Amino acid sequence: MPKRGRHQSTSSETRRTLNRIESLDGVIGVVIGHSFGGKSLGRHGKTGAVKLQGKRPGGLKAVTQSAKGIQEIFILTQPGREEWISEQIKAL
Repeated sequence: MPKRGRHQSTSSETRRTLNRIESLDGVIGVVIGHSFGGKSLGRHGKTGAVKLQGKRPGGLKAVTQSAKGIQEIFILTQPGREEWISEQIKAL
């Protein structure tokens, strides 16, 4: 599924991470949302890092660190696969 949403500020490291997430079994797609320049995931937030924010109807809400700031993403999942996908994302 092609990426949808605002993604002009997505760095190459972040795109690689999003491609890895999309390749996981049970992931339907990744929707890229707003980006916030100058923000950070913290001192351990290297470019491409993902922080899960919680389970929502239809998938998982998360933010990812890009070279220019953070970006909101929504990971569309198959029903019942959210926990397994969460564990796989944490292991990336």
